[in-house]
Amino acid sequence: MTQPKLLELPLGAQLVYLAEGGANIIYRIVLPASLPKSSRLGPSSPVANDSFTVPAEFKGKLLRLRKDTPAGVSYQEIVRNFDKNIRPLFKPEELVDQELHYLPKGLVQRCNEQLRAAELTGKRPKQRRGVFLSVTEPFGLLVTDMTSYGNPGTDVAELKPKWLLQSPSAPTGARKCRTCALRDMKNHDARRVGAMETRSFCPLDLVSDKFEHVLRATKFVKGQKDHARLARVLYRNPTLLKLLAHQKNMKDVGNYGPSPSSRDKSLAMTIRDCTMFIKMPRNEKGRVEIRLGDLDLKTASGGKAQYWLDLEHRLINDGWYMGAKGNTLPCDCSLQGSRAQSPPSILCAGVAFSLHATKVT
Repeated sequence: MTQPKLLELPLGAQLVYLAEGGANIIYRIVLPASLPKSSRLGPSSPVANDSFTVPAEFKGKLLRLRKDTPAGVSYQEIVRNFDKNIRPLFKPEELVDQELHYLPKGLVQRCNEQLRAAELTGKRPKQRRGVFLSVTEPFGLLVTDMTSYGNPGTDVAELKPKWLLQSPSAPTGARKCRTCALRDMKNHDARRVGAMETRSFCPLDLVSDKFEHVLRATKFVKGQKDHARLARVLYRNPTLLKLLAHQKNMKDVGNYGPSPSSRDKSLAMTIRDCTMFIKMPRNEKGRVEIRLGDLDLKTASGGKAQYWLDLEHRLINDGWYMGAKGNTLPCDCSLQGSRAQSPPSILCAGVAFSLHATKVT
């Protein structure tokens, strides 16, 4: 791991809040055009795109800051795991990169002040309130900006290529893949409490050698209206096939393999829960950029290891792999012979709140 440098921000720089998930908040570093250079450093609320500029040294990058959560892993450990376990698996241009930087003194405290102010005015998402940035984390991460900011002729799609092959502990003759079985189970639980059910693609379709299967999957991908073009980009895509190969190699998951708390199991689960970002110029001659993100090594601490085992046991024992329980939404699993013909409704459960279509975890 390279020695981290101090994050040197220009005078007058501000942090524009973009989005947050359970463990991190993402900011864009900007220089508001209307502010004098002597303005003090601090966070700001989102403003119109034409009212600020991004300093040259931060173009194409966003700043990720860690929240103060019980299961929080230090950024130094996250980067160490990323460099050791993830980088060797992919080319640099296939990954959302992350660089470790020391934070300027007082920056996090000022960001927390802004978050508290946003809560008072109702601008912070309700489900994120009450948790603030860690004041003991000395580092921030500069990450690749996979938004369309600065590229008005570009669309950004994102998808979760989870479990591109069946769980090895699924029952023989299963009619649902692991992802579709889990979605059915969650929809069943949602119905019981009157919550909204969701539909999405079957990940087995993403890596199918039949173009029409890939096309069927893209109809559920948010951020891209031209499904046929997206399907052409994803069909036999090298990065997607490489991810499939790594999932095949790290096949000791489900009820099999090493202890759920082992590093090997953590890595196997990490590559089954990443996000693929696709920057696609509307001009078909433009270069398409595809990167994988959300690749922090999944920790088995805090009961996560037992959760993985319990989840697999429930999928097996309650018949979800076999499609034994009816659902109000049609099944779109590649393993099931009959498929719904109705147009998909694009509902994404668990997607982080975003002001600028930025996905965070």
